[in-house]
Amino acid sequence: MPNRFREENVTGGRERGQVAIEYVGVLSLLLLVGLLVIQLGLAVFAVQQVGTASRAAARIASYDEADRDYRQAGRDAMSTWLADEAVFRRAVRGDEVKVTARVPIPSLVPGLLDGLNAERSATMPLD
Repeated sequence: MPNRFREENVTGGRERGQVAIEYVGVLSLLLLVGLLVIQLGLAVFAVQQVGTASRAAARIASYDEADRDYRQAGRDAMSTWLADEAVFRRAVRGDEVKVTARVPIPSLVPGLLDGLNAERSATMPLD
């Protein structure tokens, strides 16, 4: 019987760090998934903000004698940290105006999403 006890003790000694290794592996996987979820949330937020900005800008651009610039109206409808990099284009076709707004999608990892933009358009009838 003493021989059997030694075998279990030797086997347990070899597996001593296995739990720590598994913990580090699972923890890093959970952190990666969390980072991706936050990045997806930032992208969805940017798309929502640019949609709101394009509607606000199109509403102002549809007036004959607007007292405000449509680009400024679009920026005012967005969060300030996204509004600084927003770009607006206006196109008049017949009796309606179409405003397209675009903003770069913010990235948690610098350089990861370079060149990806959120873009939305809104069309309003001219006043």
